[in-house]
Amino acid sequence: MSAQRPLYFEDVSVGDAFRSGEHALDEAQIVAFARQFDPQPFHTDPDAAEHSFFQGLAASGWHTASITMKLLVQSLPLGSGVIGAGGEVTWPRPTRPGDTLHVVSRVLEVAASASKPDRGRVTVECSTLNQRGELCQRLVARLVVMRRPG
Repeated sequence: MSAQRPLYFEDVSVGDAFRSGEHALDEAQIVAFARQFDPQPFHTDPDAAEHSFFQGLAASGWHTASITMKLLVQSLPLGSGVIGAGGEVTWPRPTRPGDTLHVVSRVLEVAASASKPDRGRVTVECSTLNQRGELCQRLVARLVVMRRPG
């Protein structure tokens, strides 16, 4: 599903799918993010990373999650914003320098709020894939989605 206009609760259905644009990742981005937010040698030092669990420089999972959020906001134009209400994230493979990421999102569940008639909950599975179509992150997010105003 390609959407240009803002989407509200009544516009979203189970099975709707969205594909983001792309984000190219290089060593400098990985190291800069990690130095500030996840300063571990396998994220900040390419030489040390060669001898780590990852056997090479790997982006922090939180860096991948941040890129995912950017791409999700750009590709899922919720009129009230992408408002998280919990979720589960897994990183089945590391994101590496040279990877170009995109996100494919699918609506899994849509439920109206029983206590707040102006909103509902939408559960979305977001798969962050590299240029080879390999899954780098899977996020199942529960979002608060507002009904159309007026």
